[in-house]
Amino acid sequence: MKMKFLRVLRVLCVLSGPLIQAHAIDREAFTFTNYTLDVRVEPEQQRLAVRGKITLRNDSASPQKNLVLQISSSLDWRSIQFDGKPAQFVSQPYTSDIDHTGALSEALVTLPKHIPPKSTVELEIGYEGVIPLDATRLTRIGVPVEVARHSDWDRIDKSFTAVRGIGYVAWYPLATESANLSEGNSVFEAVARWKAREEQAELKIELTHSGEGTPPILLCNGKGGARSEERIGRGFGTTTECWFYPLELTVPLFVIGHYEGLDRPPVNISYLPNHKPAAQAYALAAGLAVPFVTEWFGTLKKRAEVRAEVVELSDSEAASYESGSMLLTPLNSDSRLAQLTAVHQLTHTAFYSPRSWIYEGLAHFAQATYREQESGRQSALDFMGLHRTALAAAETALAGERSQNAGAGESLISTSIEDLYRSKALYVWWMLRDMIGDEGLKKALAAYRPDADTTPSYMQHLIESQTKSDLGWFFDDWVYRDRGLPDFHVAAVYPWETSGNAHVVTVTVENLGDAAAEVPLILKMEEGQVTKRLLVRGKSKSIIRIEALSTPREIVVNDGSVPESDMSNNVYKIEVPVKKN
Repeated sequence: MKMKFLRVLRVLCVLSGPLIQAHAIDREAFTFTNYTLDVRVEPEQQRLAVRGKITLRNDSASPQKNLVLQISSSLDWRSIQFDGKPAQFVSQPYTSDIDHTGALSEALVTLPKHIPPKSTVELEIGYEGVIPLDATRLTRIGVPVEVARHSDWDRIDKSFTAVRGIGYVAWYPLATESANLSEGNSVFEAVARWKAREEQAELKIELTHSGEGTPPILLCNGKGGARSEERIGRGFGTTTECWFYPLELTVPLFVIGHYEGLDRPPVNISYLPNHKPAAQAYALAAGLAVPFVTEWFGTLKKRAEVRAEVVELSDSEAASYESGSMLLTPLNSDSRLAQLTAVHQLTHTAFYSPRSWIYEGLAHFAQATYREQESGRQSALDFMGLHRTALAAAETALAGERSQNAGAGESLISTSIEDLYRSKALYVWWMLRDMIGDEGLKKALAAYRPDADTTPSYMQHLIESQTKSDLGWFFDDWVYRDRGLPDFHVAAVYPWETSGNAHVVTVTVENLGDAAAEVPLILKMEEGQVTKRLLVRGKSKSIIRIEALSTPREIVVNDGSVPESDMSNNVYKIEVPVKKN
């Protein structure tokens, strides 16, 4: 009995060794600097098989003998070699919503020698498995199945294949700490850290897909290389090269389908059979948007060979997704939606920035500005209002974190929260435009150079040099720090009649929030209205006098162009004016 107990104890010790090691290992010690992968896809079997080489650099402060490689939990590690010899590794499941399955297949690799800081290691790897439609990570937090599948639509299938990278499917090796959708922004933060670490990585893949019948088209969002096709009896084998150098903010993806093409500058559209009218509608919308985008953002400043690509998704209700120059989206006959989508995509094509709040914020700003051009300012404000609720909720959550941790906060410079670098940034650009005017902002954008944007204050100084404006207070409250949202209300109104039908209205506006803003103030009169702008600092009051040519009736602070935490207290009804003696 004693010997049996000792044997069991030895087995437990052996099994617990890798787990103890896994607990202590720094999963983000290494940065992936180069991938050269041979990726084989068999749609009829939902299968993916990968062989190739990867190079990793030790970016930690100490020598490392262990490293982590992660792929989707639906894939299995087959081999990992170092210097042509099998490396010692243990594969285990690792719960993480970085992948649509809600888990990763993690290889804990023990190297034969320590890798010093800033030194690299090259590994030969092999893994394979299936990539089915899987929305586990969403359904387990309560998202209805159908809704989840319209969001996590990635899959390899004989009828249609579309597979995105990190944040959706780990079809190429990566290494991150665990992230969970139920834990606030942990998934967004993990993806953001990965993009920041790997932005200079180079990835070269050779994608081969095989099957029977007529070969479908394989598309990827990198730079395309050679393409070859081979007929094997009733089957086929097609190979396409796809390069990313450097990776930057791009999430590598590939799509396989029986596409037809519509090449209409400025976009190339790949659409599914019988959907040509919808493709033509998008091409028309993109063509109409070109003059507007060019006027605001000019022509492509970087990688001029990149063309805007639109690839149709087979699910008509699928959530659109954009990475690099490629947009994956359902195509339909909604011309207004097509116009806004095209403006967003073409803005990305025309204006590149390595900073998300600039890159994404300007694309959303362009949509609002285009809506204003087509249908007026109120239409643009209505569009922006669609972003306000989510932004206010995100800021409320962050305010709760700040109350528990004085150091908590999400500046636009460093945030990984989409509601901030998309929606809040949209408002930031709109407020800047209201303050300095169209021409001032256009000049600043024309002078922007991505390679020169190496400090957080680069954009501020660029705008100030073009407009001769002091915007330090604005960038401090909205870009460099997260001071939440303002909350304006009319604290006092004193109207009096001067002579005849002329009146003067003195208005005191209080900002209950912490962020300062220059807010529109609208005086509605018996006949017409007048709008003034008033700067109100956080936790402060400002006073303004407005002349009225007829009887004043109402004061409205904020027309919707400044995001607030509470807009229910923005209207003040004016009593009958006091007549001046």
